[in-house]
Amino acid sequence: MKVAVIQHDIVWANRDANFDALTPLIAEAANNGAQLVVLSEMFSTGFVVDRDDIGEITGGPSSSFLSRMAQLHNITICGSCPETQTDDPRPFNSLVVARPDGSFDRYSKIHPFTYGGEDKHFRAGSAFNTVLVNGVRLSLFVCYDLRFADEFWALAKDTDAYVIPANWPESRREHWMALLTARAIENQAYVIGCNRIGEGGKLHYSGDSRIIDPLGVVIADAGNASTIIYADIDATNVASVREKFPFLQDRR
Repeated sequence: MKVAVIQHDIVWANRDANFDALTPLIAEAANNGAQLVVLSEMFSTGFVVDRDDIGEITGGPSSSFLSRMAQLHNITICGSCPETQTDDPRPFNSLVVARPDGSFDRYSKIHPFTYGGEDKHFRAGSAFNTVLVNGVRLSLFVCYDLRFADEFWALAKDTDAYVIPANWPESRREHWMALLTARAIENQAYVIGCNRIGEGGKLHYSGDSRIIDPLGVVIADAGNASTIIYADIDATNVASVREKFPFLQDRR
């Protein structure tokens, strides 16, 4: 499966501006043969965690935008956005996967980023989600989740690739890159990390989006520019690596 990671800037709390900016980039990725397109965490608003009005209903403008793009270009596309449900006004940081048939999968970020105040305005999710896209098993995580290795381990045997959209600041970029590589190596799976660039919420974001193979080799690296990176990921390669190096069986 050909994966495209769109490393993009985000206009703060302006969904329409972000939709307009992303539309041609998504078209470019699809025209280049991408079957799965990954956008950043909070792709439509930026990491706005200090307002009570940032949420949108589940199935609102952000997920509707993803669905339009999926159906228009016959791709699967994902990115996270703040989605509310009727029982609580606080949104989940919801990683939405939109498919070309109009269906959705969702994962709600289990670990709100308390250091940045996300826990004050967002709800925590409670369940993991692994989905099948074009024969590849994708386990879904969001940004801060990357620091919690045991949860990646728990899903490893049924995972070919981890998808991790983020708003990870430049000040901790070495952590981002090291942890992405660690998750690939220790779980013998692809890791698809999509981070934003630019300025937002008084923070600078340097990108460093990358795709890493099951041996920990970086096979696509976005650096710090606005760009799209591509890589082919293959479930049979994951199986081959795990057969050659049967390390997961010794995990306790």
